[in-house]
Amino acid sequence: MDRALIWLSLVGFFLASVTSEPKTKQQNVDIYSFHINSTVTSRYAITVITSRVANSLDESQEVHFQVKIPKNAFISKFRMTIEGKTYDGIVKQKEEAQQQYSQAVSRGQSAGLVSSVGRTLEEFKTSVTVAALSKVTFELTYEELLKRRLGKYELLINAQPTQPVADFKIDVHIHENRGISFLEVKGGLSTNELASAVTTTRSGPESWVKFYPTPEQQKKCEGCGENGLNGDLIIIYDVERSKSEGEVRTSQGYFVHYFAPTDVQRIPKNVVFVIDRSGSMHGRKIEQTRLAMLRILGDLSEDDYFGIITFDSKVDTWNRELLKATQSNVEDAKKFVREITDRGSTDINAAVLEGVEMINRHPREGSASILILLTDGDPTAGETNPTRIQNNIREAIGKKFPLYCLGFGFDVDFDFLEKMALENEGVARRIYEDSDADIQLQGFYEEVATPLLTNVQMKYTGAENVTQTDFSHYYNGSEIVVAGQLTDNNLETFSTEVIAISKKENVKYIDTIATQGRSTGVLSGFENFIERLWAYLTVKQLLGKEQLLKGEKKKAAKKEVLDLSLKYNFVTPLTSMVVTKPQGEETQVAHKPKERGTTQRRGHIQLAGTASISGGITARGGFPSRGFPSRDYDYHDYSVFSSSDHHVGQVNGPIFLPTFLPTHPPPTNTAPEASPVRFLIQAQDQSEPLCYDIPASQRLRLLQDPSSDFSMNGELIESGGTGFSQITIHYKTDHMTLSTSGIIFSDGQNAVKFLWNQEPTTHETDSVSLILRNKEMDVSMGNTRVVILLREQDGNSFLWPAVRQRPSTTTLPGLFGKPPVAYTAVTLSHPPKLKIQDQEVQVSKSTATDYSIHSAPRVGCWLVPFQVAMQGELSDFTVSNL
Repeated sequence: MDRALIWLSLVGFFLASVTSEPKTKQQNVDIYSFHINSTVTSRYAITVITSRVANSLDESQEVHFQVKIPKNAFISKFRMTIEGKTYDGIVKQKEEAQQQYSQAVSRGQSAGLVSSVGRTLEEFKTSVTVAALSKVTFELTYEELLKRRLGKYELLINAQPTQPVADFKIDVHIHENRGISFLEVKGGLSTNELASAVTTTRSGPESWVKFYPTPEQQKKCEGCGENGLNGDLIIIYDVERSKSEGEVRTSQGYFVHYFAPTDVQRIPKNVVFVIDRSGSMHGRKIEQTRLAMLRILGDLSEDDYFGIITFDSKVDTWNRELLKATQSNVEDAKKFVREITDRGSTDINAAVLEGVEMINRHPREGSASILILLTDGDPTAGETNPTRIQNNIREAIGKKFPLYCLGFGFDVDFDFLEKMALENEGVARRIYEDSDADIQLQGFYEEVATPLLTNVQMKYTGAENVTQTDFSHYYNGSEIVVAGQLTDNNLETFSTEVIAISKKENVKYIDTIATQGRSTGVLSGFENFIERLWAYLTVKQLLGKEQLLKGEKKKAAKKEVLDLSLKYNFVTPLTSMVVTKPQGEETQVAHKPKERGTTQRRGHIQLAGTASISGGITARGGFPSRGFPSRDYDYHDYSVFSSSDHHVGQVNGPIFLPTFLPTHPPPTNTAPEASPVRFLIQAQDQSEPLCYDIPASQRLRLLQDPSSDFSMNGELIESGGTGFSQITIHYKTDHMTLSTSGIIFSDGQNAVKFLWNQEPTTHETDSVSLILRNKEMDVSMGNTRVVILLREQDGNSFLWPAVRQRPSTTTLPGLFGKPPVAYTAVTLSHPPKLKIQDQEVQVSKSTATDYSIHSAPRVGCWLVPFQVAMQGELSDFTVSNL
């Protein structure tokens, strides 16, 4: 049988989460068996998903395999078995995989995988054409080290097979040498009528969880329906801890040391909270921050000392000194928190440095200091250069205490925060804009609320290639994990030593174990789990460390990551998976999203070989940048189809797409000087947006809010094909005119002029905030925030607007004021048709360019008439004067 290639790449961009509505059942496809087997050996989990599918048609058809896996995991195996032939995936260096993929594309033999990411899960998806009345078996393996948080480990398994399955099973086997102290099963798949389908068994160091729902039960869980299961099974457990020295396992020349002492007094802490109160925190974000802070203050211990700093372009403190967390001080601090209001721009540099100084002015023996930054945006005031800010803060902290950075939402530069945290022995975490954001904030604080040890150093005799051994803090409920190679397999004993500082004294934990026969108790088939755990942990830590390195050291770290990824078949940011596959599949290739990323943080996946798809984001101020209600969910589901497809892609949950994305139409259609401007409009519950054209030279009403006297209009460039030559914004008595040559703002009495290429500048009045940086004018007026970008293409300059915060969730006048369009595909329609507002419309495949994102990605779309997309005539959206 001829073969083709799939390319799975693990470099891409982080997206905002969207809802995980049940997927649509694929017609005439029978998933007759769906098994998930997860084996956890000393916290290291290897999970295998096997799906067996039959094509019940008497003709060939495409069959999809689509599963969600924890984003902390590495895929280590994928295979398909079709008509007795097995097609295995091979992990290769990204560049080599790209070259092989490109060669396959040129032969017309390529196919691909699309992945996306949510709060905790990523999606793996591919498809293959299966002959009439034939079967295919998909098998995916992924590996992860379970992390202990708040005294427990969580194994998360998602199941969404898209239809009730006659033979559906989830089997989890946990083996912990020290024994399991408690075990419980949670998640949507363990509730309601599905509870009886879950069985747990415990025997000595082992536990088993089985989930065997009947086809009828699979329709009755919360979130389930005719399409079967849709939810998570979460196995939560902890292990017995009889020895303070920790637990050491050795096997086949490798060791792992788990260190989590419980017989240690808590260390009083000095904690400073640095809270962003800039205008972008408006609405629900600032409300949830206040709520979380009130709870956190209530949880402080009386021997803790604390401080609160709030900042916009100015830095304010609740008190310039750290104060003891007495009842009266806490109540006074709560009053301060309740009065935090959003305003102004963002001076991260000055605020964090003030926090460092506050801690440095209050040295206290026998305590642990922690600095926590919460922000939702980029630095826009004071020092705005990210590198200089990072250098300033690193030099000020001097490795004396950790900095934890919490990034609220998706306008934040997460790369910047993550590097700043890593440089200062902390971590960065994204806080998702959702109804539980306050709980997320409080949950993070709880993880660092109880320091037990500081300056932890792990030492090993007879070991090499050891993972990280120095840790600034050890917190109650967490666990330190170190792995390495034994220098001599014939060693009879192996010694560990842990040195740290506790509340009152320096402490030392020493342990010596016999290595001979220590492999006993390892599950059959998993004898090399410690070696794989070591490789997994080494790769994870090097990927973080590599961000901080430069020159030859950076190259060496990347090479080590690559070598380990190739050796252990891990799909990581430096590798790609190539899978042989029957010939005839069209190109469907995408980069896998990652947590960090700056240029794409507004929700974009770049697809290789075809087009690109934009995902939704929630914007600053608690409102999506493209006009959706502010929600974040746990998953993304994206389907991307090749240019030869004539059917509509299915996506589960609303996709938040940019409202206006211009492009140059193909030159074969219209002369460049007369080409229209193309726009994209949001699509509800679909992966493909709609696009439509507007003739050049039009004066358009972009957004109007009669209740606040805000309006924005724009004039398209006469030659067309790009964007706007001029945009005007009116707000009460304020007036703003933006052109490609400059910007003028008038408050009715005084006028201020800006040039696009000038240094970063901020201008503020009572209800207006203007921030100019990097050829972007960020405008906040009342409850509305827009960003006007100066773009260049083929030597021509033009403007492009992007709404970041709208004043209302309802329909407003103007192109930006329209809600997302709901459409469904008309099946078996050639040429393709969509059903929009009960009207069947013939459509065609096309592309557009998203100028609201720095990289200006290409986006696939369904081209429809303007009247259909906007449900109105063009004259309804034009104005005579700007």
